[in-house]
Amino acid sequence: MRKSILNFSIVTFIILVAVLACMGTSKKKDGILVPVGSATIADSSLLVERGAYLVNSIGCADCHSPKTMGANGPEIIPELDLSGFPSNGTVPPIDLSSISNGWIMFNPDGTSHLGPWGQTFAANLTSDPSGIGNWTEENFIRAIREGKYKGLENSRDLLPLMPWYFYKNLTDEDLISIFYYLKTTRPVSNIVPPPISLEDLKRNWSAK
Repeated sequence: MRKSILNFSIVTFIILVAVLACMGTSKKKDGILVPVGSATIADSSLLVERGAYLVNSIGCADCHSPKTMGANGPEIIPELDLSGFPSNGTVPPIDLSSISNGWIMFNPDGTSHLGPWGQTFAANLTSDPSGIGNWTEENFIRAIREGKYKGLENSRDLLPLMPWYFYKNLTDEDLISIFYYLKTTRPVSNIVPPPISLEDLKRNWSAK
């Protein structure tokens, strides 16, 4: 009798865990996968769909997508989505006196930023090798969790205005979902220029 009760209890527990897991994964809203709870999603297609939801909700394209000026302001160029500052891009003339007064500035489409750290350029996040095409999950998670360039252990820190210190609070599931989605994006070959230190900017500015 005791053995029967024990077996029944074990089966009941397993069923309960399974039900809770199903309730905690995700739900659809207007055709988009919305995260619910923290259960692990095993299906890669759901990871991609979840990643698309996250990328389009937390503003990745605001800095990482080249834009053109439209009737309502900057509009993302679809074929260049998430490809970062264009390698052949230009920026308006820089007046460093504004930085001395405490200003932080952006170029018109938001892919380059200027401040006390110097000038930085938004990275290519597409699946091309010049983007994150050769990255591993480990690289991506380290980049976001620890703020490391290209997710390499001994690389430099990520520079402003990349808000990795906010995104590091995302769950492992969220980060992996974002990574899976980015791996499916249209590959755009674009080697983003390296950052320019404030000292070099001052040197170039004084030489003009």
